[in-house]
Parts: sequence; structure tokens; C-alpha cells
Amino acid sequence: MLGLMMDKPLLVGSFLEHAERFHPEQEVVSRLSDGTLVYQRYRELARRTRKLANALWALGVKPGDRVATLAWNTHRHLGLYYACAGSGVVCHTINPRLHTEQLTYIIEHAEDSLLFFDIDLEPLVEKLVGVRAGLMHWVTLGTETDLSRAMPVGCMSYEELLDAQSDGLVWPELDERMACSLCYTSGTTGNPKGVLYSHRSSVLHALVAALPDCAALSARSVVIPMVPMFHVNVGGGRTQRC
Repeated sequence: MLGLMMDKPLLVGSFLEHAERFHPEQEVVSRLSDGTLVYQRYRELARRTRKLANALWALGVKPGDRVATLAWNTHRHLGLYYACAGSGVVCHTINPRLHTEQLTYIIEHAEDSLLFFDIDLEPLVEKLVGVRAGLMHWVTLGTETDLSRAMPVGCMSYEELLDAQSDGLVWPELDERMACSLCYTSGTTGNPKGVLYSHRSSVLHALVAALPDCAALSARSVVIPMVPMFHVNVGGGRTQRC
């Protein structure tokens, strides 16, 4: 006999839905690679995330597909985390400090369908331009103005994708055991190996981190990520009270 109480799957996207509903004016602060500080409220983050999810679907991305990121800790990267997870796509965060050969192997092995990259990583992207040739879209985490640089043919901009989409979206009901994110090891004993995180494991980890005997986080807490977002699913969720 199955229980009927609170029969709701544990999904990463539910965190953003909760934040938008109960803490819409709470701010998320990030810094771009040029030093610019960005202040974004949860309400705006959720709205832009829905637009991004619509953009992913418009590009033909399907549930289970991998969407890669070569990016730092910014508001755009955060939006990708939720847009991918909420739409059933796997967010594949890549460590830009790895050797080009390892990056090439990782992207090919994961069979990424899109790759989003920060503008200051353009020199690295130039070395990867032939990877997944014809099978992967490139998107710079910036505006159309940034496309004036020497970027892969057909490269699009993050803001351009969002501007073309509506923020109207009903998130699909997903299986909590589905993969939501993918990270690769550093390859110290051979080729890097992929590690898949499920919605269920990620949600449970976050809930445990908020418990009093762990990080004791609440709506009144202010936290800062201690590791890059591409490192083991944001460092496994480790945070520091400040």
C-alpha cells in the first residue's frame, strides 16, 4: 500500500518556484567577469529562467539532453542551472581550467547539444571550436554586442535568446530520479569520468544543508558560494555564513 500524503516529486526547479512565491523581493548578487555587480531579485530570476527554458526547447533541446557551461558564478549561469533542471535537461558544468585535450574529450563524451560560455573565456573557446562540429550550438553569456568578437560561426547571445521568448511556461512533471546535472572528474588516473546528480539527491542534499546541525540556513541567512559553480555541482552545496 502506498502513502498518499504530500505525493510530490523532489525536483530542483521547486526551489526556484518556492523562492518566487514566498521571497520574490529577495536579492541574488553576482559579479560579472568585468567586475560589474548584478542585483537580481528572485522574481526576476524566475521570469528569466522560464524564458531561457523556452529558448532551450525552441533550439530543439529535449529532456535528457546535455547542455554544457564554461562559466563563472554569475546570474546567467544560475539561470542555466534552473532552466535546465526545470525542463528535464542535464546541466553539464565544465571546469575551464582543464587542459584543452580533456575539455575536448568531456564535451564529445557527454554529447553536449549546446555550450554556453563566458565572454572572457573566448580564447579557450577558440581552441574548442571544432568540437561536436555541426552537432552543438554555441551561446555566449552576454548580449548581441559581444558577438562582434571572433566567436564560433552561428554563435548566439544569451540575452538574444531570452528576448525572443515568452516567460509563460508550465514546468513539466519530472521523475525525481532523473539526472539534473553532470560533472566530470579531473582525469588524474585516465580520461575524466562523468558523475550524474539526480533531482532527488540534489534536493535532499540542499534540505540537509539547511538543518540546524549542518549549515542552519534560513530565509534570513546571507550566504556566499565558496567554490566555482562548475566544481562538483557547486561544491556539493557548501556555503559560508557571512
